[in-house]
Amino acid sequence: MAGMFQVLAIGTGLITTTVLIHVLGLISITTGASWLHKKLGVPRRSHQVGFTVGIVLGLFVIASVEIWLWAAGFWLTGTVADFNSALYLSTITYSTVGYGDILPAHDWRLLAALEGVTGFLMIGWSTAYLVTAGTKFGPFHNGEHF
Repeated sequence: MAGMFQVLAIGTGLITTTVLIHVLGLISITTGASWLHKKLGVPRRSHQVGFTVGIVLGLFVIASVEIWLWAAGFWLTGTVADFNSALYLSTITYSTVGYGDILPAHDWRLLAALEGVTGFLMIGWSTAYLVTAGTKFGPFHNGEHF
């Protein structure tokens, strides 16, 4: 049986690790895109689209690592019965879809709520990053309109 402070402590560790993964992932994407941008010079439209696709795929990798981290947390704490359920619960919680077909153990519900808030923030952060990267490296330069 988990107490509230134990759940909060584990949740704080998972949140901190998630933010670190996100920061390091975004730094890696930025470093790689900047290096490639310098090598290619002023990119043609096809290169700009390639940059955008690469950045989106990088963001998916970051989110996937974070989701797997939380799934491991759910599984190791016994929040759900098996790892497949933990990964599914983590994915729908991180993305804030929350179907409700798999529920965390009663004592660990707060942990799932913490992942939902964290996922919401990370997705928002990734969206802001993508918009910024799209204007710097991608086909959406400042001043261009749809």
